[in-house]
Amino acid sequence: MLVPVLDEEANIRETVAAMQAQRVDGGVEFLFLDGGSRDATRAILEELARRDPRIRVLDNPGRRTPNALNIGLRHAQGEFIVRMDAHTFYPPEYIAKGIERLRRGDSAWVSGAQLPQGRGTWSRRVALATTTFLGTGGAPYRHGSDQELEVEAGFTGMWCRDTLEEHGGWDEGWPINQDSELAARMRKAGLRILCLPELDAYYVPRNSLKALARQYFRYGYYREKTCRRHPKSMRPAHLLSPGLALTLMASGLASGAIRRCAWTGLVAYALAVATVSARAGTAADRASDAATLPAVFAVMHVSWGLGFLSGCARWGPPLGGIVHLLRRARIARALKPAHPDGRA
Repeated sequence: MLVPVLDEEANIRETVAAMQAQRVDGGVEFLFLDGGSRDATRAILEELARRDPRIRVLDNPGRRTPNALNIGLRHAQGEFIVRMDAHTFYPPEYIAKGIERLRRGDSAWVSGAQLPQGRGTWSRRVALATTTFLGTGGAPYRHGSDQELEVEAGFTGMWCRDTLEEHGGWDEGWPINQDSELAARMRKAGLRILCLPELDAYYVPRNSLKALARQYFRYGYYREKTCRRHPKSMRPAHLLSPGLALTLMASGLASGAIRRCAWTGLVAYALAVATVSARAGTAADRASDAATLPAVFAVMHVSWGLGFLSGCARWGPPLGGIVHLLRRARIARALKPAHPDGRA
């Protein structure tokens, strides 16, 4: 089990206890990859390692998540590799059920849905936002399901060791979005990625708008890099937040018809956000939290969009991905059944 950590003092004991509670036949090792924590994380982990020989603490001098995972992959001794996050809580049979599914064949990567569990005022509000389409972009693994789903990318998860080694592990050029980049390579090779309901896990969202903005900027920045490297990984939803960011800029910088169109777009966005926020509050019976959702959505979408545009400025726009989307749209129109009177 590979767990990258950095300054996790507040939750690390609870996280480790949940991981130690995994019910799995055979041996299991817990490799914690420390990126140079400045709080008591390292000391706590070493204390826990003295009590439990299954725990090992390794240095991650690169400090980034993919570096940590590759170090763990090189030091791991098992047939199966499990990635877990320090901010996430997994069901007790997560490893056992995942290994069982991998052994059945026809899949290279199994994981569960990424479900939010707020801890703190803004963390709770962000969690509520990510139960809606506007908060997830429609990604299937961000919603719970009662059936097995094939997905384009997974949330953490597990693999056969040989599969990861064959594909070179995680690309260290992706400190963020490394799972999506790895998924794109695996799908290109014809491998399947599955999301299983019995592997659903709960993660803790950021607990401030500032932290959320920083997180989503980086998400958009490296998603653009992924779309450029792997055009077929691009989805229509990836263009919405950059479009919003451009519209926001045009509303203040452009003039004439362009500015009027931009303001029309912003009004439409505001209406959509207000509608989704009201429905979320009614469904969750959390009107006070729902009242803050417009701010949460705006931070998510604008930060992600600015990150994506910054990625375009650095690496160039994902022209291959846009061409791929246009081709898919053209094929979809061609396959659309005609009306009985002959109209398309």
